[in-house]
Amino acid sequence: MAERISDAEHTVMEVLWEQSPLSAQDVSERVPPERDWSANTVKTLLGRLLAKNAIAHEEDGRRYLYRPIVAREDYVAGESQRLIDRLFGGKLTPLVAHLAERDQLTDQDIAEIEALLKDLKS
Repeated sequence: MAERISDAEHTVMEVLWEQSPLSAQDVSERVPPERDWSANTVKTLLGRLLAKNAIAHEEDGRRYLYRPIVAREDYVAGESQRLIDRLFGGKLTPLVAHLAERDQLTDQDIAEIEALLKDLKS
């Protein structure tokens, strides 16, 4: 998938990652209510995701069922790397330092990072 997924499209992807295949109506019913989207808005977003090869669809009688082609883990990995590349020159350490300097790491966050580093070393 070369083209970026917008925030709105990401909302639809989260619905499909949670459960699929789903019809457009099913997706509409599962989108968070604060989005206040019409069924047509959801259909437009599904069309964009099809064009970006992020999802596929199959006929089911008179409707289509949609499912993700892109795995959530792959999407998260790509977006994370893109963020680190754009803001921190591709290096992870400055990101962690940035969070630490702004007191955004709790003691539990630090313990989890230490445990992760310990696992990576062994």
